[in-house]
Amino acid sequence: MALKSFVDVHPNSHFPIQNLPYGAFKPWPSCPARLGVAIGEYVLDLFEITKAGLFNGPILWISDCFLQSNLNKFLAMGRPAWKEARATLQKLLSSDEPSLRDNADLRQRSLHPMNKVEMVLPVEVGDYTDFFSSMHHAKNCGTIFRGPQNPMPQNWFHLPIAYHGRASSIVISGTDIIRPRGQGFPIGNSPPSFGPSMKLDFELEMAAIVGPGNKLGKPIDVNDAADHIFGLVLMNDWSARDIQAWEYVPLGPFLGKSFGTTISPWIVTLDALEPFACDAPKQDPHPLPYLAEKTSKNYDISLEVEIKPAGQDNSCVVTRSNFKNLYWTVTQQVAHHTINGCNLRPGDLLGTGTISGPEQESLGCLLELTWNGQNPLSLNGATRKFLEDGDEVIFTGCCKGDGYNIGFGTCTGKVVPPQYCCID
Repeated sequence: MALKSFVDVHPNSHFPIQNLPYGAFKPWPSCPARLGVAIGEYVLDLFEITKAGLFNGPILWISDCFLQSNLNKFLAMGRPAWKEARATLQKLLSSDEPSLRDNADLRQRSLHPMNKVEMVLPVEVGDYTDFFSSMHHAKNCGTIFRGPQNPMPQNWFHLPIAYHGRASSIVISGTDIIRPRGQGFPIGNSPPSFGPSMKLDFELEMAAIVGPGNKLGKPIDVNDAADHIFGLVLMNDWSARDIQAWEYVPLGPFLGKSFGTTISPWIVTLDALEPFACDAPKQDPHPLPYLAEKTSKNYDISLEVEIKPAGQDNSCVVTRSNFKNLYWTVTQQVAHHTINGCNLRPGDLLGTGTISGPEQESLGCLLELTWNGQNPLSLNGATRKFLEDGDEVIFTGCCKGDGYNIGFGTCTGKVVPPQYCCID
């Protein structure tokens, strides 16, 4: 018999009892952030559940992890605590369990309508790394910038390439993105150009949230790496392509990427995603031993990108891709990140890189979709090479189960004009 909640959940909801993703929220503006899980159109307040003594398992009954303003303390406790919490919450929310269902006062205090709360960053992100793990995206970018004869770097099929991003500019879904300014390529003999980016782009990504980290100098075995990943979020790693193109040689992305990265508010756990595990692509050449997994898997997560052009009420779908298109798995990313002894910490964010598929409609950014502006998109009568001020970008992600969905909600951001300072 399928698990069912006493909370009414629409069949198309991203948040049935089989999901229960974690987030942080403010029930009212002046309230400090609290932790919660999504159930249907409600947020279950874990502060109230803890105060009521309903986390009574052997690990959590003495813990204050759900009395914090972010999930970092809970993440650090590891998989035994995560499994205990999930089992407790599924029991509390199930249709045949009276402890919350039949307690009207506690129900009123602990179930907040989702449309009445303010979602905030669910973790304190100490460090952020962005990988480059989609073969289709890598080949397309290489073809655009280096030509079709040799689009892939020599190292790409041997290791998950990445760069260290800026954690301070990671923002929650719904936050406006200010158009960045910076330098661009010189034209002829002129100095480098300077001004607002004219090639602002989205990047369809997901990101792994690190749970227990590792000690400095002690790598994480690739076959144990899943125990160091709490769950996944949607991520838009906005890119200023013109700024990035001028600055990235020889040290890689900097100002073209560090102005803003948007994540969805709900972290979907690997336990919730497990029914949707699927085989990862065959890797050729076979990876080095520290990257060779006994079981190499991705997750069947359908991803979609919509753009709502400035001044319009309706959005257009521009991309349909899937998490399973990743060549390098998230567990391989963790193993590679730590093989030199680098220490990960709870709450660290590991972006997948742009997730593009093999078809035109599955390309994960405007750079690919418009072939660097050569083939503009048509959006409800508007045309776009890159994003304009007022454009809103909307990501969604969802797994389709037997009678239920495991979803991530939305990851949204609107582009607003640049901010100027006294030198202008």
